Amino acid sequence: MKLLKLWLLVMAVVVALSGVAFAGQTLDNVKAKGFVQVGVNGELFGFGKPDEKGVWRGLDVDTGRAIAAAVFGDADKIKFIPLTSVQRFTGLQSGEVDVLCRNATQTLGRDTELGLDFAQVNYYDGQGFLVPKKNKKIKRAKDLNGATVCVLPGTTTELNVADYFRENKMKMKPVVIESNAELAKAFFAGRCDVLTSDASQLAGTRAVAPKPDDYIILPDIISKEPLAPAVRHGDNQWKDIVNYAVLAMIEAEDLGINSKNVDDQLKSATPAVQRFLGVTPGNGKALGLDEKWAYNIVKQVGNYGEIFERSVGKDTPLKLERGLNALWKNG
Repeated sequence: MKLLKLWLLVMAVVVALSGVAFAGQTLDNVKAKGFVQVGVNGELFGFGKPDEKGVWRGLDVDTGRAIAAAVFGDADKIKFIPLTSVQRFTGLQSGEVDVLCRNATQTLGRDTELGLDFAQVNYYDGQGFLVPKKNKKIKRAKDLNGATVCVLPGTTTELNVADYFRENKMKMKPVVIESNAELAKAFFAGRCDVLTSDASQLAGTRAVAPKPDDYIILPDIISKEPLAPAVRHGDNQWKDIVNYAVLAMIEAEDLGINSKNVDDQLKSATPAVQRFLGVTPGNGKALGLDEKWAYNIVKQVGNYGEIFERSVGKDTPLKLERGLNALWKNG
């Protein structure tokens, strides 16, 4: 028995150490493969979903493409792997994906218990409720007492809604389905009175409803949801690359650089622009990348404002305002 316990202890240490070693060489592994494997939603319009031609589109998709552009100088050197809410963190931990760009909320528990590190937030959100317009009695979240609630398992959404109902001494009947698409079908078929999720996800779900105008998102937001890409814990270089790929899109918008004027901006006399675009070297070397890594992101993917507007902005079916995702100088 003692030998068995010792053997188990040794194996646990070996597994732990091998995980650290594996995590520390992500960039080398990615370069050896020739592409970045990105875990995405796969079913969420505006964030991660193939269009009718099979082309992946969305804000999270473009975040992944920005990482590929930074590493390879080619935003198309990428493989998207759809993961459910239950599969997403296991897929990252196991090495099935190199980075998770899948509307995942950064939480203390996930950061400390799952062996993950979150990078820069790419969308600030909050949890809300989607209900049919025909139900005239439901105008606010506190009108949902006794409601049947459609919710994804293994999410902060599931915990938040349970807390909200308990705190407000309300009752609910959860309908838990792992797939976004199947959960939406259940809601549209009338199996539940309300669908709860991040407000952006509710907007995406409503956009693909049989009759989008038949549904409204209630005005109440019951949580803070900083959605961010995640990587495995222990590889600081890879985290830096993912982190600054997101920050580069935000900084480009702040500097007034976009995909259409980036070539002209190479001639800018502004020192900050010269450093950002790699005309003045240093940033690339610091990350272990080509000096034109940020230029490649902006040229091939765009700045944050560009990816926001084409994915979820006011001219898309989601019609989302910048809100919390506006630049600092815009409040």
